[in-house]
Amino acid sequence: MRLRATTPSTVAAGAAGLDADLPAGPRQDRDRLAWSSLGFLTPSVAVMGVLFLAPIGYALYLAFTNLQLAGPHAQSYGFTGLANVHRLAQDPEFWKSARLTVVFVVGSAILGQTVLGLILALLMRRTLALIRLSVGAVIVLAWVLPEVTAAFVWYAFGQSGGTLSHMLGSPGTNYLVSAPMLMISIANLWRNVAFCMLMFSAALRNLPTEVLEASEMEGASLARRLVRVVLPMLRGTIATNLLLVTLGNISDFTLIWVMTQGGPGDATSVLPVYMYLVSFTYNDLGYGSMLGLALVVLAALFSVLYVRHLRSRVA
Repeated sequence: MRLRATTPSTVAAGAAGLDADLPAGPRQDRDRLAWSSLGFLTPSVAVMGVLFLAPIGYALYLAFTNLQLAGPHAQSYGFTGLANVHRLAQDPEFWKSARLTVVFVVGSAILGQTVLGLILALLMRRTLALIRLSVGAVIVLAWVLPEVTAAFVWYAFGQSGGTLSHMLGSPGTNYLVSAPMLMISIANLWRNVAFCMLMFSAALRNLPTEVLEASEMEGASLARRLVRVVLPMLRGTIATNLLLVTLGNISDFTLIWVMTQGGPGDATSVLPVYMYLVSFTYNDLGYGSMLGLALVVLAALFSVLYVRHLRSRVA
């Protein structure tokens, strides 16, 4: 009598064949949902409907009306169909504001905060604990400052006679006038880079040390290890970070308004600033709501790109 050697593969094949011969029974998890428990969700659903869904629905409705803050349509406003959509498509100020918004988000958030945050996280990973804690505390302090305070700091910093003009040897230059987009982008980068630094620091601490040590033993240079080993393992974190900083910066208003109020002229009139001007300076709440809807659509486009990238990486 010859005995056949038993291996894990043969055992798995036998188990698969045995499972194939067994009749499929009823699913044991089919009745997990108890319909009687839905009553416990009623209070939370009601709160969400009152505080979340109802305001969004009302704002969406206002985007298709001629509501004014002051004027003939302040009280007797009505539904105007696609009139605000046609006005939006033909509004050059809207398209300029949309371009400025993309420039601000891409330059200050997507590139600036992500790249600088990753560099800071990599540098502080190899520094002494005292230096790491001191530099990290300063960077985080800029993040936890009230946005109005940070805006006033940079407003004073970029004014003629301010610290920046003296550092560059031109005390009479107002950099909020000569380079307004650059100034608000740098100020926003300075204030929010701590979030990216902390996120990448946490991700770097969770990287498998055996992989890093193996690449180092193979003689790979620091730059090669960064490009070929570290960054590929951080792809998910980078994509998630890009999504969060984009959504967090695309609606930035307070910093820009305090520093430049959208000026000089309309040089820094990003979509949130233009929406505020239309709604509360020009008293056109209906068209201002349509601008807010356009801002939501722009944020959704960025989000779809990031989510598709994340799904492709997971797949």
